[in-house]
Amino acid sequence: MEFSASRSSSDVSARLAEFMSEHIYPNEQRYHEEIASGDRWSPIDLIEELKEKAKTAGLWNLFLPDVSGLSCLDYAPLAETMGRVTWASEVFNCSAPDTGNMEVLHLYGTPEQKDMWLEPLLAGEIRSCFSMTEPDVASSDATNIRASIVREGDEYVLNGRKWWSTGGGDARCRLAIFMGKTDPSAPRHLQQSMILVPLDAQGVSIRRMLTVFGYDDAPNGHAEIDFDNVRVPAGNLLLGEGRGFEIAQGRLGPGRVHHCMRLIGAAERALELMCERVRSRIAFGMRLADQGVIRHQIAEARCAIDQARLLVLKTAWLMDTEGNKAARREIAMIKAVVPKMALEVIDRAIQVHGGAGVAQDLPLAVLWSYARSLRIADGPDEVHLESIAKMELNK
Repeated sequence: MEFSASRSSSDVSARLAEFMSEHIYPNEQRYHEEIASGDRWSPIDLIEELKEKAKTAGLWNLFLPDVSGLSCLDYAPLAETMGRVTWASEVFNCSAPDTGNMEVLHLYGTPEQKDMWLEPLLAGEIRSCFSMTEPDVASSDATNIRASIVREGDEYVLNGRKWWSTGGGDARCRLAIFMGKTDPSAPRHLQQSMILVPLDAQGVSIRRMLTVFGYDDAPNGHAEIDFDNVRVPAGNLLLGEGRGFEIAQGRLGPGRVHHCMRLIGAAERALELMCERVRSRIAFGMRLADQGVIRHQIAEARCAIDQARLLVLKTAWLMDTEGNKAARREIAMIKAVVPKMALEVIDRAIQVHGGAGVAQDLPLAVLWSYARSLRIADGPDEVHLESIAKMELNK
């Protein structure tokens, strides 16, 4: 296994770190102030300004190998750096769910679909959402999905209710990738299809925006969306009828890896904040850093982060060298390991900060919320552990 960074990755990593220091960290407070003072679902001036700077700096669409020239392994330290601030990825056009949707269009889209949707997404001109999860079924098993996609002449008619369509609240969201059943009588994994739905199509309505531990994730938002007899051209279907589950597997694998890469960065930042805090805080006549229980927590966090990072790097290396399917077990492993690790590290950092740890002056509360939600998003821990166990038993 070869985990050394390529020359191009090292160069981009250095420029990205410099950009973060100059433009991202100093503007964290401004970001939250802009959200609080304006229309929560409109583009934020700060993000739009920084996007132009990122494009000029050549730090744009870094996630897509065919565009950036960077491998999955090359991208790992870059995603980690972006993950230190929850909103930073959007500045570089590397944020979910757009990254996954762009990968889907890049891999499976027709030339016409790419012209209409992929190009404006790559340019950062529009946003998108992914409408798979449903409120009335256990969507961790995609074969449960009830939404329907029915062919009528040159159109498909869509019906269903989706939720956790991340990005659906953004005023710039123009596209939903909708997953539903085209043939309920087909074998379980051949019943589903995916289709491109303009968000302004007749019959598409956003019922409400969902919060995560009280955060509404403005301006992107997690939307609950009704699709009521929505008609779209047959040419909007992706890859073909019955290929939805296949596309989902191709989309969610890289997406899970990117989430885990970003969470390594979140955990690193939490540990750094923890170390700064305990070196300066005096309690009961001594620095927190001189107390054995605190030192042990720091050591355990360091071990846990490095162990998780090595597993993420191994997964990225496998995806590069043998393909996503060969890395299926490792993708499941990091999705079960990394969010739990990050959550524990961030929780320790919150604890040593006391009241400051849960207040808005530090990023720890929002990082905790992000890490906790990822023990559910893109498949809960239990589903991934079940998959790992099955693969192990089948050996």
